[in-house]
Amino acid sequence: MTNYLGKEEYTKLAEAINGQSPTSIRINRDKISDEEIDYTKDAEKVSWCENGYYLNERPQFTFDPLLHAGCYYVQEASSMFLSHILKQHFQKNNSTPIVALDLCAAPGGKSTLTMSMLPKGSLLFANEVMRQRANILAENLIKWGYPNCIVTNSFAKDFQPLGPIFDLIICDAPCSGEGMFRKDPASIDEWSLDNVETCWKRQREIAQDIWPTLKDDALFIYSTCTYNPHEDEETVEWIADNLGAEILSCNPNKEWGLTDKNTHFFPSKSRGEGFFISVLRKKTRECQDAESDDYNNSYTLANSSKKNKKKDKGSKNGNNRNSTKKTPQEINAWIKDSNQFTIYQEDETFHAFPTTYTDLLEQARQTVRVVHAGIDIATIKGKNLQPCHSLALSNSLNREAFVTHEIDYNQAIAYLRTEAIQLDADVKVGYVLITFKGHPLGFVKNIGSRANNLYPSEWKIKSTYTPHK
Repeated sequence: MTNYLGKEEYTKLAEAINGQSPTSIRINRDKISDEEIDYTKDAEKVSWCENGYYLNERPQFTFDPLLHAGCYYVQEASSMFLSHILKQHFQKNNSTPIVALDLCAAPGGKSTLTMSMLPKGSLLFANEVMRQRANILAENLIKWGYPNCIVTNSFAKDFQPLGPIFDLIICDAPCSGEGMFRKDPASIDEWSLDNVETCWKRQREIAQDIWPTLKDDALFIYSTCTYNPHEDEETVEWIADNLGAEILSCNPNKEWGLTDKNTHFFPSKSRGEGFFISVLRKKTRECQDAESDDYNNSYTLANSSKKNKKKDKGSKNGNNRNSTKKTPQEINAWIKDSNQFTIYQEDETFHAFPTTYTDLLEQARQTVRVVHAGIDIATIKGKNLQPCHSLALSNSLNREAFVTHEIDYNQAIAYLRTEAIQLDADVKVGYVLITFKGHPLGFVKNIGSRANNLYPSEWKIKSTYTPHK
């Protein structure tokens, strides 16, 4: 790093790494206004992300009901630079909808940011190869509330049978984690030269495996949380030269202390952790050299023979999906603009997915493992339909279809611990939408003498600490 930065700059970096990490959050403005969150008062905005704020201190986020309601996301400020890049290429209200993929997405920071930025009507695939992390990813995306999302748990090469379907791929590649040294001291012990070598090879393999699914002229955003050029600039140059791409400028403001084309964040120069990001545009087939063409063709042929085998795997995701059964009329009333969704039954649960993309969802199920898609609406419980937690947190929830009950802070913490809460005597019997400061937290079933807590047990607050507020 001394050779890379020069002695003076490296000294500043080493000092910064021994300093304190800033705490930052990003607001979900489709759910809440900035003024409704106490943390944003007198807080400094993140220069490159209009929804981001640096907090003056780190609160106990676990005990904030608004976090569990999906009103904001705790995200490292440097990673929010993705917002600046997406804003240059896509206009939320004035662009054609696109299909995007966040390839290495857990725990969900870049996916939630991307969903807030993409043109209206777009679809996002959010993928994570590790099963447990994929479940965490699904939880965070359900909380964020956008129905146009498919969460998957697959390897990059598993997407190849889908062909070139993506207008945008974000690849926050697994790396040696040098940029996390300040935030996570344990990452220092895990670092080694051998691991750097392993990482840059894996990064190129991932890019190579996913490349055939990217449309011509589409964008590939590559990032890491590390400093060394082997995993950063050299890998980007390898992608450009071997896969056929043009490296684009990220156009950072000069005042942000960032470089231009391949953008590096150093905590000694900008307020955030170590981070690297670069944007590439895939060249059209006519522009690619013969070697790159041969590569893409060979992958298409190699994977076409696997497609039938993948179908067998994908059918396990189906679990008796049946969209021909008559949907109970009350379900249609539970979601806004229900005519824009296809409602189908899977085992005992009814789901809603944007009709525009139902064919693509079915194709995806044939080749990748789908963890969550669209909205889980209701589960059959005896003769009744029990509304799902996914519905409660969805931006497409029709709140007028349910009795709502506002609870205070202490009740909200009890609810998030899956404890029993007391409802007012005049609350109607049946399923009740619980809100905190006007924002849905989930459902309870009011049976008169008590209210059964329906908050997902796997999401509950497990800490025995009792906050005071």
